[in-house]
Amino acid sequence: MSEYDYEDLGLVAGLEIHQQLDTAAKLFCNCPTERREPEEAVRTVTRYLHPTRSELGEIDEAALEESRVDREFQYLGYDTTCLVEEDDEPPHRVDEEALDVALEIAQLLDATPVDAAHVMRKIVVDGSNTSGFQRSTLIATDGEIETEEGPVGIADMLLEEESAGRIEETEAGVVYSLDRLGIPLVEIGTEPDIRSPEQARDAAARIGMLLRSTGHVKRGLGTIRQDVNVSIAEGARVELKGVQNLDDIDDIVREEVRRQVELVEIGRELRERGASVGEPRDVTEVFADTDSGVVASADAVVAVPLFGFDGLVGREIQPDRRLGTELSDHAKRAGAGGIFHTDELPAYGVTEDEVAALREAVGADETDAVALVAASRPVAERAVDAVAERARAAVEGVPEETRGANADGTSRYLRPLPGAARMYPETDVPPVPLDPTEVETPELLTEKVDRYVAEYGLDPGLAEQVAYGRRMPTFEAAVEDGVDATLAAGTVESTVTELRRDDVPVERLRDEHFLDVLALVDAGDLAKEGVGDVLRALAEDPTLTAAEAAEEAGLAGVDESEVRETVAEVVERNGEQVEAEGMGAFSALMGEAMGALRGRADGEVVSTVLREEIRKRA
Repeated sequence: MSEYDYEDLGLVAGLEIHQQLDTAAKLFCNCPTERREPEEAVRTVTRYLHPTRSELGEIDEAALEESRVDREFQYLGYDTTCLVEEDDEPPHRVDEEALDVALEIAQLLDATPVDAAHVMRKIVVDGSNTSGFQRSTLIATDGEIETEEGPVGIADMLLEEESAGRIEETEAGVVYSLDRLGIPLVEIGTEPDIRSPEQARDAAARIGMLLRSTGHVKRGLGTIRQDVNVSIAEGARVELKGVQNLDDIDDIVREEVRRQVELVEIGRELRERGASVGEPRDVTEVFADTDSGVVASADAVVAVPLFGFDGLVGREIQPDRRLGTELSDHAKRAGAGGIFHTDELPAYGVTEDEVAALREAVGADETDAVALVAASRPVAERAVDAVAERARAAVEGVPEETRGANADGTSRYLRPLPGAARMYPETDVPPVPLDPTEVETPELLTEKVDRYVAEYGLDPGLAEQVAYGRRMPTFEAAVEDGVDATLAAGTVESTVTELRRDDVPVERLRDEHFLDVLALVDAGDLAKEGVGDVLRALAEDPTLTAAEAAEEAGLAGVDESEVRETVAEVVERNGEQVEAEGMGAFSALMGEAMGALRGRADGEVVSTVLREEIRKRA
């Protein structure tokens, strides 16, 4: 895909960053915020959710569409799950720790806190919350961040409860896990100030750095999600949800621009052709003797004529995605497996004669296209209605909608854009006055990198790895205890990376494991060369102490006399080489000596003793 002139297209984009906070308790109860494995569940709760009217008597369009699919929602409960999470007890007051962290983030965003936090309910009927709504409260507005292409305004920052974790889909509906539900989450929304894919990525990176600078946000897959709102001048605002990887944001924006450009051109051509969408018709009899397995297995086949659409349903709008894929997304939302259309037929066992009969049955000629759904009759009829609605929107151009981000930069239809009708006040939680005066501004990660280089003499690359890494607090605690900064940094970053590559379960290592191992080195009870082996032993059995792990790995420290004895033996075995090469034999003998000591002695000590022994022999 060639790069577009984004200014000429009128690209406008904004971000919504959702970040879980690392607090002791959930937002509206005292349950822990640690994730659990589904097999740890001790009970299940079942719910059926329906949309409700707002304070103004309105029903949100997105919630209404979601409710058209009849589904059962099951929730996995654990030994820590409480009645608030199950929606069997009113929420408690807003967690004070979460409020403090949110105010700290607001300060980093240069945003102005509101006088009081008023909790609102946001209707959600996809099953991700047992109550059918998400609780959310505005914390601050009117902030700003800097990017290389200029400032980006921060429209608002909200404190919300995280949704339940989606586990699997079943024939009856969806299974969710309650361990994630209620974890404090900040949602940061930018102004539509972003004008290029690169600026979108830059802005997201800046916000992510500010969030991590607090030291109170969760890390790892799924703990931060980026949504991107994108539009071009002739297109429409589209919300792209669930971008997991920061590196994907610019690709997501590029591909959405391409999609909108293609849809604008398709819409223009459809209008020039005088295109329209006909009425759905039952065409089951056309395929009575079909060899297509998918069609033959269906109870009914329902088709809709797309007059003037020939050749455009199969037109590519994103890599491996066509207008037909857009139509299929809507059919899937209605419960169908997908659609067939005449731009791709005959194929899939459907013959040329069947295509001709299909066109005749719905009154379509060679300038038209036909889309069909094969499923149970209720599903087929509902799905074809959804296809017809999306096809009518294609004549106009780009519809406003919410889409899900795919890993390859493309996206898929999720639901219509939500409106204001889904928000109404939460009556069970009183407002909370906010006082930002006691909030301390943390050191930014960019500032930490500069300090690590200047104060500890770390290489800039290593300093950045440590500052942005998960174990930055461990590194700082070790240095504060007197451990050499370079050793501490290399241990929490390079050594851990090497162990992970060897499939060592490093996620089982706790902060105290690192601190205790580094303390052994600092005390001279463990050579730094043995750090990796001791951490490996601790990862395999986290119940061991660092000293026990060193003993088990045969890496307990040795005194200088044993080092001298071992090195002397190595030099004696290689006497002829030493006499012939002198200090030139050092490298080979150093490796042999370290191997003989099996990481139990510090390399610098071994080096010094070896040089002395070589000089004696030479």
